[in-house]
Amino acid sequence: MWILSRYADIVSAGQDWQTYSSASGNLMTELPGRAGATLGSSDPPKHDRLRGLIQHAFMKRHLLDLEEPIRDIAKQVFGQLKGVKEFDFKDVSSQFTVKVLMAALGLPMGDEAIVPEQEVRDNAVMMVQSDARTRAKGPEHIAAYNWMQEYASKVIAMRKAEPRNDLISNFALAEIDGDRLDDREVLLTTTTLIMAGVESLGGFLMMFAYNLATFDEARRAVVANPDLLPDAIEESLRFNTSAQRFRRRLMKDVTIHGQTMKEGDFVCLAYGSGNRDERQYPNPDVYDISRKPRGHLGFGGGVHACLGTAIARLAVKIAFDEFHKIVPNYRRTADQLPWMPSSTFRSPLVLNLTVQSP
Repeated sequence: MWILSRYADIVSAGQDWQTYSSASGNLMTELPGRAGATLGSSDPPKHDRLRGLIQHAFMKRHLLDLEEPIRDIAKQVFGQLKGVKEFDFKDVSSQFTVKVLMAALGLPMGDEAIVPEQEVRDNAVMMVQSDARTRAKGPEHIAAYNWMQEYASKVIAMRKAEPRNDLISNFALAEIDGDRLDDREVLLTTTTLIMAGVESLGGFLMMFAYNLATFDEARRAVVANPDLLPDAIEESLRFNTSAQRFRRRLMKDVTIHGQTMKEGDFVCLAYGSGNRDERQYPNPDVYDISRKPRGHLGFGGGVHACLGTAIARLAVKIAFDEFHKIVPNYRRTADQLPWMPSSTFRSPLVLNLTVQSP
């Protein structure tokens, strides 16, 4: 497999879907049945059709309608930390992630829940992992993917029977000029969004907390002035994105930097490397919340730019606004951390923080 590590090369490849195809799967270790069938693993014109219908569903779920429920969730989850002196941030961030995702997508919660919230999260995280030694999907990862498809199919059936103002209801009923998603497309879209939502939001919350717990000056600045949170979020997406790399397959020979990549070869788009390219970002290894890193690759790019960026940005901002009201001063307790065994995503499995005096 070839690796594109420079920012300009990655951006160019992301825009050139005719050459760098996603139809053979976009995850570094792909799940069965996804290649060519989902928004992230298809090319135009199929991709454009799927994106149009899914975007139509997103537009019907107004972002402002989610702000109050997300803040209520944040207050409930991070309020548990009052008086606590040491904790694993993952314990609270995972609760927040699943509750926000359930609220946004319309997954059954509370008395309506068909499985425990934590079970949804655990299977979503397991889906994106790989064997730490072989870097391939093992039986436990495939089992989690199958579990998620079964769960999603039950939720879709519930929402088709009684539609609501949520994303899954909108996916099932989305229509543009008479065109609708078929049952398999609704199922794969829902399964992928649960997986991507849990890992992308959960992973980014962990990475943002990791950065603020590491760089005291940045943390103190955003605690003193929460209006700086959006800039700190963008710099964190550049500095330490949880979505590190995705793959494409070449539809023709490509010569770049004196090397010829052959038609059919797989190519890794190393977003994390591109975000640290000194040609694009001066002093790239410095976490600088005043940087305003336009065009970063934290949410991908090109035709496959993430659809959920607005919800993710809103959720992370609200989460840390409420978190800092309860725990304004904190640091990591360990220098070395265990990291998720995944070829695509990167985030700590544990992030123990200790509360400090002002």
